[in-house]
Amino acid sequence: MSKRIAIYPGTFDPITKGHLDIINRGRILFDTLIVAVANSSPKSPLFSVTERVDIIRNEVKKHKNIKVESFDGLLVNYAHEKKASTLLRGLRVISDFEYEFQMALTNRELAPDIETVFMMTAENYAHISSRFIRDIARLGGDLKSFVSPSVARALKKKNKK
Repeated sequence: MSKRIAIYPGTFDPITKGHLDIINRGRILFDTLIVAVANSSPKSPLFSVTERVDIIRNEVKKHKNIKVESFDGLLVNYAHEKKASTLLRGLRVISDFEYEFQMALTNRELAPDIETVFMMTAENYAHISSRFIRDIARLGGDLKSFVSPSVARALKKKNKK
């Protein structure tokens, strides 16, 4: 029987408790879950791709079936390279759905052999976005409800530079 490999792609700048909720629930559904950190992004990330990968690895290190890597280029090409059959996408609010739906249909057109699975984040994390967290951190706000203590420390350190 072939292994069920899924990719959970994103910018993760920074990784939030909502992201970790999807990762922790996704790792149960698949034999291997690859958290794929986008290297090229239209967004201007606060953390470098190497920093983001290191931060996420630290967050998930106790789980043996989670891998954290960065990738460039088309996600479906990366999925084929990793022999993944599923893309795992997290949804927070209804406004996420339209964008994610369009992306899923585009990916299906490019790679019909790869399925996209949507997972709703836990309701207590639905309002969290990395963009808001970066703003809260920059302005010196309390981050404990939104990110882990190690991510909060990394944000604090990054904002002191």
